[in-house]
Amino acid sequence: MSRKPWELAFTAEAVEVAALRRIMRLHLGMWGLQDITDEAQLCVSELVSNVITHVGHGTPATLAVSVRGTHLRIEVHDPDTRALPVLRDPGTESLEGRGMALVDAVADRWGVLLHPDRKVTWCELATKLTAPNGHVEAPSVMRAEALLSLYAAATPSPCRTDMGRLASAIAEETVIAAITDLLHWLQAHGRDADDTLDRAQMRFEADCAPHMQRERLRPGATGLRQSAR
Repeated sequence: MSRKPWELAFTAEAVEVAALRRIMRLHLGMWGLQDITDEAQLCVSELVSNVITHVGHGTPATLAVSVRGTHLRIEVHDPDTRALPVLRDPGTESLEGRGMALVDAVADRWGVLLHPDRKVTWCELATKLTAPNGHVEAPSVMRAEALLSLYAAATPSPCRTDMGRLASAIAEETVIAAITDLLHWLQAHGRDADDTLDRAQMRFEADCAPHMQRERLRPGATGLRQSAR
Protein backbone atom coordinates (compact mmCIF):
# COMPACT_ATOMS: atom_id res chain seq x y z
CA MET A 1 0.00 0.00 0.00
CA SER A 2 1.35 3.40 -0.98
CA ARG A 3 1.10 5.98 1.79
CA LYS A 4 2.25 9.21 0.19
CA PRO A 5 3.13 12.02 2.64
CA TRP A 6 0.76 14.94 2.52
CA GLU A 7 0.51 18.42 3.96
CA LEU A 8 -2.19 21.03 4.28
CA ALA A 9 -1.87 24.75 4.93
CA PHE A 10 -4.39 26.21 7.38
CA THR A 11 -5.04 29.26 9.53
CA ALA A 12 -4.74 28.76 13.28
CA GLU A 13 -8.36 29.24 14.31
CA ALA A 14 -10.56 27.11 16.53
CA VAL A 15 -12.96 26.37 13.66
CA GLU A 16 -10.15 24.72 11.72
CA VAL A 17 -9.53 22.04 14.34
CA ALA A 18 -12.63 19.97 13.56
CA ALA A 19 -11.92 20.10 9.82
CA LEU A 20 -8.32 18.98 10.31
CA ARG A 21 -9.50 16.12 12.52
CA ARG A 22 -11.91 14.96 9.78
CA ILE A 23 -9.19 15.13 7.14
CA MET A 24 -6.87 13.10 9.35
CA ARG A 25 -9.58 10.46 9.87
CA LEU A 26 -10.22 10.18 6.13
CA HIS A 27 -6.53 9.76 5.30
CA LEU A 28 -6.01 7.16 7.99
CA GLY A 29 -9.01 5.26 6.63
CA MET A 30 -7.48 5.26 3.15
CA TRP A 31 -4.14 4.17 4.63
CA GLY A 32 -5.66 1.29 6.58
CA LEU A 33 -4.64 2.82 9.91
CA GLN A 34 -8.09 3.27 11.45
CA ASP A 35 -6.97 1.72 14.72
CA ILE A 36 -4.98 4.85 15.67
CA THR A 37 -7.56 7.39 14.51
CA ASP A 38 -8.49 8.55 18.02
CA GLU A 39 -4.87 9.09 19.05
CA ALA A 40 -3.99 10.86 15.80
CA GLN A 41 -6.99 13.18 16.01
CA LEU A 42 -6.12 14.04 19.60
CA CYS A 43 -2.56 14.92 18.61
CA VAL A 44 -3.79 17.10 15.74
CA SER A 45 -6.18 18.91 18.08
CA GLU A 46 -3.54 19.59 20.71
CA LEU A 47 -0.74 20.59 18.34
CA VAL A 48 -3.01 23.00 16.47
CA SER A 49 -4.50 24.35 19.70
CA ASN A 50 -0.98 24.96 20.95
CA VAL A 51 -0.34 27.24 17.96
CA ILE A 52 -3.62 29.09 18.52
CA THR A 53 -2.91 29.62 22.23
CA HIS A 54 0.79 30.40 22.22
CA VAL A 55 1.48 31.84 18.77
CA GLY A 56 -1.84 33.53 18.07
CA HIS A 57 -5.16 33.35 16.27
CA GLY A 58 -4.87 33.67 12.52
CA THR A 59 -1.30 32.38 12.35
CA PRO A 60 -0.56 30.68 9.00
CA ALA A 61 0.44 27.10 9.72
CA THR A 62 0.80 23.72 8.02
CA LEU A 63 -0.18 20.20 8.99
CA ALA A 64 2.14 17.54 7.54
CA VAL A 65 1.55 13.79 7.89
CA SER A 66 3.74 10.89 6.81
CA VAL A 67 4.69 7.34 7.70
CA ARG A 68 8.22 6.99 9.07
CA GLY A 69 9.14 3.35 9.24
CA THR A 70 6.18 1.81 11.04
CA HIS A 71 5.23 5.03 12.87
CA LEU A 72 2.75 7.72 11.86
CA ARG A 73 4.41 11.13 12.04
CA ILE A 74 2.31 14.26 12.58
CA GLU A 75 3.90 17.69 12.22
CA VAL A 76 2.53 21.19 12.71
CA HIS A 77 4.64 24.00 11.22
CA ASP A 78 4.30 27.62 12.39
CA PRO A 79 6.45 30.76 11.87
CA ASP A 80 7.22 31.56 15.54
CA THR A 81 10.55 30.09 16.66
CA ARG A 82 10.31 31.64 20.14
CA ALA A 83 7.04 30.19 21.47
CA LEU A 84 8.14 26.65 22.27
CA PRO A 85 5.73 23.95 23.50
CA VAL A 86 5.73 23.46 27.26
CA LEU A 87 5.15 20.14 29.00
CA ARG A 88 3.65 20.69 32.44
CA ASP A 89 3.16 18.25 35.26
CA PRO A 90 -0.49 17.14 34.91
CA GLY A 91 -0.83 17.53 38.67
CA THR A 92 -0.27 21.28 38.56
CA GLU A 93 -3.19 23.69 38.66
CA SER A 94 -2.04 25.58 35.58
CA LEU A 95 -3.82 24.66 32.36
CA GLU A 96 -0.80 25.73 30.32
CA GLY A 97 1.00 22.77 28.84
CA ARG A 98 -1.84 20.32 29.42
CA GLY A 99 -2.21 19.76 25.68
CA MET A 100 1.38 18.62 25.30
CA ALA A 101 0.90 16.35 28.31
CA LEU A 102 -1.89 14.61 26.37
CA VAL A 103 0.35 14.28 23.32
CA ASP A 104 3.10 12.92 25.52
CA ALA A 105 0.67 10.35 26.95
CA VAL A 106 -0.49 8.89 23.62
CA ALA A 107 2.55 9.37 21.35
CA ASP A 108 5.66 7.20 21.34
CA ARG A 109 7.78 10.32 21.06
CA TRP A 110 7.51 14.01 20.26
CA GLY A 111 9.76 17.01 19.86
CA VAL A 112 10.43 20.38 18.25
CA LEU A 113 12.64 21.25 15.28
CA LEU A 114 13.78 24.85 14.85
CA HIS A 115 14.46 26.28 11.40
CA PRO A 116 15.44 29.87 10.50
CA ASP A 117 11.92 30.70 9.36
CA ARG A 118 9.72 28.32 11.34
CA LYS A 119 9.43 25.67 14.00
CA VAL A 120 8.06 22.18 13.60
CA THR A 121 6.29 20.50 16.51
CA TRP A 122 6.02 16.80 15.79
CA CYS A 123 4.91 13.53 17.33
CA GLU A 124 5.00 9.90 16.23
CA LEU A 125 2.43 7.21 16.92
CA ALA A 126 3.17 3.51 16.78
CA THR A 127 1.14 1.53 14.24
CA LYS A 128 0.61 -2.20 13.80
CA LEU A 129 2.41 -2.10 10.47
CA THR A 130 5.24 -4.56 9.95
CA ALA A 131 6.59 -2.54 7.00
CA PRO A 132 5.98 1.05 5.82
CA ASN A 133 4.16 -0.10 2.66
CA GLY A 134 2.53 -3.15 4.21
CA HIS A 135 -0.80 -3.58 5.89
CA VAL A 136 -1.90 -3.93 9.48
CA GLU A 137 -1.58 -7.59 10.40
CA ALA A 138 -5.24 -8.06 11.30
CA PRO A 139 -6.34 -11.74 11.18
CA SER A 140 -9.01 -11.04 8.56
CA VAL A 141 -6.52 -9.28 6.27
CA MET A 142 -3.95 -12.04 6.71
CA ARG A 143 -6.53 -14.71 5.82
CA ALA A 144 -7.56 -12.75 2.72
CA GLU A 145 -3.96 -12.34 1.58
CA ALA A 146 -3.25 -16.03 2.05
CA LEU A 147 -6.36 -16.88 0.01
CA LEU A 148 -5.45 -14.44 -2.76
CA SER A 149 -1.90 -15.79 -2.92
CA LEU A 150 -3.28 -19.28 -3.49
CA TYR A 151 -5.81 -17.96 -5.99
CA ALA A 152 -3.14 -16.03 -7.92
CA ALA A 153 -0.93 -19.12 -8.05
CA ALA A 154 -3.71 -20.97 -9.90
CA THR A 155 -4.27 -18.22 -12.49
CA PRO A 156 -2.27 -17.56 -15.67
CA SER A 157 0.55 -15.02 -15.73
CA PRO A 158 0.79 -12.05 -15.05
CA CYS A 159 -1.24 -12.64 -11.87
CA ARG A 160 1.64 -14.57 -10.31
CA THR A 161 4.53 -12.80 -8.59
CA ASP A 162 7.92 -14.30 -7.89
CA MET A 163 7.98 -12.90 -4.37
CA GLY A 164 4.54 -14.27 -3.50
CA ARG A 165 3.28 -10.72 -2.80
CA LEU A 166 0.74 -9.15 -5.10
CA ALA A 167 1.35 -5.69 -6.46
CA SER A 168 -1.54 -3.43 -5.53
CA ALA A 169 -3.04 -3.11 -9.02
CA ILE A 170 -2.76 -6.82 -9.73
CA ALA A 171 -4.08 -7.62 -6.27
CA GLU A 172 -7.21 -5.54 -6.87
CA GLU A 173 -7.90 -7.34 -10.14
CA THR A 174 -7.34 -10.67 -8.40
CA VAL A 175 -9.84 -9.72 -5.69
CA ILE A 176 -12.42 -8.87 -8.36
CA ALA A 177 -11.73 -12.15 -10.17
CA ALA A 178 -12.05 -14.11 -6.93
CA ILE A 179 -15.35 -12.44 -6.00
CA THR A 180 -16.66 -13.05 -9.54
CA ASP A 181 -15.80 -16.74 -9.34
CA LEU A 182 -17.44 -16.97 -5.92
CA LEU A 183 -20.60 -15.44 -7.38
CA HIS A 184 -20.53 -18.07 -10.13
CA TRP A 185 -20.12 -20.75 -7.44
CA LEU A 186 -23.14 -19.43 -5.55
CA GLN A 187 -25.23 -19.40 -8.72
CA ALA A 188 -24.13 -22.92 -9.66
CA HIS A 189 -25.22 -24.18 -6.25
CA GLY A 190 -28.57 -22.41 -6.33
CA ARG A 191 -27.64 -19.79 -3.76
CA ASP A 192 -28.88 -16.20 -3.66
CA ALA A 193 -25.83 -14.08 -4.49
CA ASP A 194 -27.48 -10.81 -3.43
CA ASP A 195 -28.41 -12.24 -0.05
CA THR A 196 -24.88 -13.54 0.45
CA LEU A 197 -23.37 -10.16 -0.43
CA ASP A 198 -25.77 -8.41 1.95
CA ARG A 199 -24.76 -10.75 4.76
CA ALA A 200 -21.08 -10.25 3.97
CA GLN A 201 -21.56 -6.47 4.00
CA MET A 202 -23.32 -6.65 7.37
CA ARG A 203 -20.54 -8.80 8.83
CA PHE A 204 -17.88 -6.44 7.46
CA GLU A 205 -19.62 -3.40 8.97
CA ALA A 206 -19.99 -5.20 12.30
CA ASP A 207 -16.24 -5.91 12.30
CA CYS A 208 -15.54 -2.24 11.56
CA ALA A 209 -18.26 -0.91 13.89
CA PRO A 210 -16.00 1.10 16.28
CA HIS A 211 -14.77 3.23 13.37
CA MET A 212 -17.85 3.12 11.15
CA GLN A 213 -19.98 4.57 13.94
CA ARG A 214 -17.93 7.75 13.61
CA GLU A 215 -18.12 7.70 9.83
CA ARG A 216 -20.88 5.47 8.50
CA LEU A 217 -20.03 6.16 4.89
CA ARG A 218 -17.21 8.46 3.90
CA PRO A 219 -17.52 10.58 0.73
CA GLY A 220 -16.86 8.52 -2.37
CA ALA A 221 -17.04 5.16 -0.60
CA THR A 222 -19.07 2.27 -1.98
CA GLY A 223 -20.44 -0.85 -0.39
CA LEU A 224 -19.27 -4.41 -0.94
CA ARG A 225 -22.10 -5.17 -3.35
CA GLN A 226 -21.25 -2.28 -5.63
CA SER A 227 -17.54 -3.13 -5.67
CA ALA A 228 -18.31 -6.80 -6.30
CA ARG A 229 -20.37 -5.94 -9.33
